[in-house]
Amino acid sequence: MLERLRERYPLVKTQLDHSTPFQLLIATIMSAQCTDNQVNKVTKKLFARYPAPCDIAAAPLNDIKRIIYSTGFYNNKAKNIKGCANAVLEDYKSIVPEDIESLIKLPGVGRKTANVVRSAAFGYEAIVVDTHVMRLSRRLGLTDLRDPVKIEFKLMEIIPKDSWSDLSLQFIYFGREICDAKKPLCDICFLFDICPTRGK
Repeated sequence: MLERLRERYPLVKTQLDHSTPFQLLIATIMSAQCTDNQVNKVTKKLFARYPAPCDIAAAPLNDIKRIIYSTGFYNNKAKNIKGCANAVLEDYKSIVPEDIESLIKLPGVGRKTANVVRSAAFGYEAIVVDTHVMRLSRRLGLTDLRDPVKIEFKLMEIIPKDSWSDLSLQFIYFGREICDAKKPLCDICFLFDICPTRGK
């Protein structure tokens, strides 16, 4: 499976636009229930106006809400974005922490967001469990678990560590291109012969 995924998607990286680890952190918070393309449109405006933790921390909450409105759940996201900026500014002197324990203490940051930042901004191997990774892990028979944190740890047990970050992104690419939630394209799938749920 890993060999075929690497062959199909040899170069994978996060599709969230960012210039700094902090901007990636904010973009990832914003990406919940929203497409990367839409987030990128919004972050272009947000970071042009408020590029750093001190800028967002000082920004009027209503202005953040106005800018990020189109990403959905904007009230909660705006509160988390401002709270996260304040925490990075005050607790970490404007430097985004690299360890997962510190990251998940930030407002709006769970293991998924923390792992995106650790992987894409700092180069750590990390498994990011989003809806694609959850779905494909189950369809490909890697787990029957439903809890994202439990899925993350299960995949960490069975996937070689040097493939963790790539696997997460390869699953996202694969989920978008072929293994769709509602209509998987099993007839053109390059994993068809090894998939235990093929055609179902």
